[in-house]
Amino acid sequence: MQTYLAVLALLGVLGTAVAAVYAFSVALAPPGTVAAGPFLSGTRPQEHALSRYHVRWYVVTMVFLAFDMEMVFMYPWAVVAASVGVKAVVEMFLFLGFLVVGVVYAWREGAFRWT
Repeated sequence: MQTYLAVLALLGVLGTAVAAVYAFSVALAPPGTVAAGPFLSGTRPQEHALSRYHVRWYVVTMVFLAFDMEMVFMYPWAVVAASVGVKAVVEMFLFLGFLVVGVVYAWREGAFRWT
């Protein structure tokens, strides 16, 4: 029962902290609407927040997610590589080889071209 009480107390402190941050944000915000307020280190927005993105950003996002997932697999591998031995090293380099093939394919298709 004491463990649940500690978790509830922590959630209460967290909720209070989040509410305080929002209260400070509202209190210190410049007058005007939220849509016209500054963002990106105080610069004014150049376009509406719900404007469309260029299609190339979706490709960049997919490439980023592929490398992000690579790191998700590499951290546990790094923990157990010494205990498993050479087999783990070979398997990881095969995995990295498949990722390199994906990068070469994306490069050839123009995923990294910005214009």
